[in-house]
Amino acid sequence: MNHTATVPDLSGRAGFDPHFLGPGPAVPLPVPRDGAEVVVLPYTHFSVVHRPDRRLAAATVVAVDGAALVDVPRSGDSWFLDPRLAPDEQAGAQLYARNDFDRGHLVRRRDPGWGPEAASADADTFSYTNAAPQASRFNQSLELWLGLEDHVLAYARRWGTRLVVVTGPVFGDPAVDPDPEYRGVRVPRRFYKVAAYLLPASDGGAPVLASAGFVLDQTPLVEQIVGTPRTQDAPELGGFRTFQVPVADVEELTALDLGPLVAADRLPVLVPAAAGEEVPAWRPLGGVGDLVL
Repeated sequence: MNHTATVPDLSGRAGFDPHFLGPGPAVPLPVPRDGAEVVVLPYTHFSVVHRPDRRLAAATVVAVDGAALVDVPRSGDSWFLDPRLAPDEQAGAQLYARNDFDRGHLVRRRDPGWGPEAASADADTFSYTNAAPQASRFNQSLELWLGLEDHVLAYARRWGTRLVVVTGPVFGDPAVDPDPEYRGVRVPRRFYKVAAYLLPASDGGAPVLASAGFVLDQTPLVEQIVGTPRTQDAPELGGFRTFQVPVADVEELTALDLGPLVAADRLPVLVPAAAGEEVPAWRPLGGVGDLVL
């Protein structure tokens, strides 16, 4: 059920801390490499890098403290427009009314819910700037988006570790393969996620930064809802529509500068490129056992 929200006072929000993981390289917020205009919106334990022209986030970055997670009861989905933006710079309730699109949390409500500010962080995730249109079957599928998110959170909780998770839509190139427009918003077909964490150094020194990148595809379902199929055929949606990919590929797809996360990628280390290739191929994921971390 969705309720009319009382907009929280966001004036004191600190947002994501680039030094959250501790010693070692900082993890800065992604920066557009193509000159796109963005607005950085700080919330509790996470920040949104927002694209006003797309009315959606280009990236969200959340700090997850697995040792301090708090189970905040879900009492209602109180979505609100962020007052720091104009209403026409963010996609609100009208986009999601009477169709098969979910308000897909980019930062999940449970991820920033740790420490004494857990309730505030939970409430902040219901800003429309933290939502993106996701086909309900895609958003709710344990094989796809939700299954990967559950695995990331379960890892942090089990080992009491800290994670940084960068999530957002992959915007199609408007000149080559534009995203379909629906109610004034161009709906992204794909989403990405990059998880960052620290690994012990082999020489006993300071921990080293590690990362893993993923792309998740909702193309067929978007086309069913919007009714504008692509010219090329798309395969039927299934578990193989989730991929672990080189973080460098995520950077290229999104035109975002992901800073040290590209060099920290574990996939090229653990799955060396074949002869004559520069990076490993995209790895289809059918379950947790397929992850390379």
